Amino acid sequence: MFRRIGFGLLAALAVVVGLLVGTFNADKVSLDLLWVQLDWPLGLLLLCAFSLGLVLGLALLYVGKIIPMGLKLRKLEAGTRQTEATDLTRPDA
Repeated sequence: MFRRIGFGLLAALAVVVGLLVGTFNADKVSLDLLWVQLDWPLGLLLLCAFSLGLVLGLALLYVGKIIPMGLKLRKLEAGTRQTEATDLTRPDA
């Protein structure tokens, strides 16, 4: 229940911020990317740049930290399972 309320509030906040940025930066600007030229509103370009930076940053975090930590965890769990299996097969002295 709280998750739905939190998600709803976060979505509403994102819409409000998007509307404010779009409203206060409505002037058209020219963006030249060598192969394509765009004439978009400044607010849209700002939101696109922010979104692209967020996605790329999260992707780099995932590749640089999350995947290596998951591999290390799997290796440690496999070693623990192997140790437990050898301890169970060893007769008590």
